[in-house]
Amino acid sequence: MDINNLVKQAQKMQQELEKKQKELAATEFFFESNGGAIKINMLGNKRITSIKIDEELIDPSDKEILQDLLMVAINDAINSIDEEASKILEYAGGKMNIPGLF
Repeated sequence: MDINNLVKQAQKMQQELEKKQKELAATEFFFESNGGAIKINMLGNKRITSIKIDEELIDPSDKEILQDLLMVAINDAINSIDEEASKILEYAGGKMNIPGLF
């Protein structure tokens, strides 16, 4: 296998990976928790763009429950984005067939 060809292939893979990562960062994801009572919009770079909470959940005496629900919803959103990022890395790794590397 030609070393120059390997270098070109690696550079191309790096460019594709960077492009996919930028696309992911700019993609908006929508998540719902607790039957839609909490809605979160988050970009692929894990920046939250909005949070909507059903008024029925807003009870000053149940503040801890709301905090817990919100924490679960945000963590679920982050895990979903991490899974999407993993798929991008798997895709990039599969594009390059270097024996012993992947």
